[in-house]
Amino acid sequence: MDIAASAILGVLICLLLVAAWTDIKAHRIPNWLVLLGMMIGFLANGLLPSGLGFNNIYVPGGLGWMAALQGFGLGLVVLLPMYFLRAMGAGDIKLMGMVGMFLGPVHIQGAVLFALVAGGLIALLLALRSGMLRRLVENIKLILLGGMVKMSAGQLPAVDDLPVSVGKLPYGVAIAIGTFSWLAWQRMGY
Repeated sequence: MDIAASAILGVLICLLLVAAWTDIKAHRIPNWLVLLGMMIGFLANGLLPSGLGFNNIYVPGGLGWMAALQGFGLGLVVLLPMYFLRAMGAGDIKLMGMVGMFLGPVHIQGAVLFALVAGGLIALLLALRSGMLRRLVENIKLILLGGMVKMSAGQLPAVDDLPVSVGKLPYGVAIAIGTFSWLAWQRMGY
C-alpha cells in the first residue's frame, strides 16, 4: 500500500475515533468534524490517482469526484429513515455520509451493513449489562406493532411513543466499529 493510501486510511480512522469519543462523552458528533472529513474524503477521491491499494486490497481514495459524492449521498439516504423515525440523530446520519465520501458508493453499502450489525450488538450488550433486555424486547414489539397500526392509518411511525427508554446508544461508536470491520473484512480479501 502506498503512502497516500495509508495516510487517507489513517485520517479516516482518526476522524471516526474522534467522532465515537465525542458521541460517547457528549452524545453529539460535531459538525466541524464531519465537514472536515467530508472535505478530506472528497479531495482524496478527486485528487489522488485511482488504483490506490496493494494486491487488490481496497483502501479509500482515488475513486473520483463523482464516486465520492455518490458515496456521500448513499451514506445519508440509507440511514435517513432512522432519523425520520427519531431512532438516530442527525450527526449519525452526517457521519455515515462522511464515511461514504471516503469509501464511495460500492463500499459504503458494506460499511452501513456492518455498522447496523454493530449497533444492534452494542444495543443488545448494553441492554444485557443494564438488566433492560426484557424492556428492549417489549420496545421492539411496540415499535413494530405501533408502526404497523400507524402506517395502516396513513401516519408516519415514530419511536418516541415508547413508555420506557432502554437508554441512548452513541451510534457514532457503531459507525466507527462497522466501518473498521468492513475495511478489515476487505483487507482479508472477502
